Amino acid sequence: MAEQKLTSEEIQEIKTIQETQEKLINDFGELEFQIQSLELQKEKLVEQLESYKTKEIKIANQLSQKYGNGTINVDQGIFQS
Repeated sequence: MAEQKLTSEEIQEIKTIQETQEKLINDFGELEFQIQSLELQKEKLVEQLESYKTKEIKIANQLSQKYGNGTINVDQGIFQS
């Protein structure tokens, strides 16, 4: 097989493609890292939401037992049946 010399333009084109490919790989790695961080944040927020929903149900049950069924006006601090 005979050797043939590549032109400087062809070499530059190949190098540009390789550099772009390396940058894309790095960018995808960074993006995946950010996605994982966001997933962890989301899990923590879901846990907080579940905790507050449980507290909400608990206080609603306590108030319902104490005052019966009705509505609460938090701004005025009153219960209306």
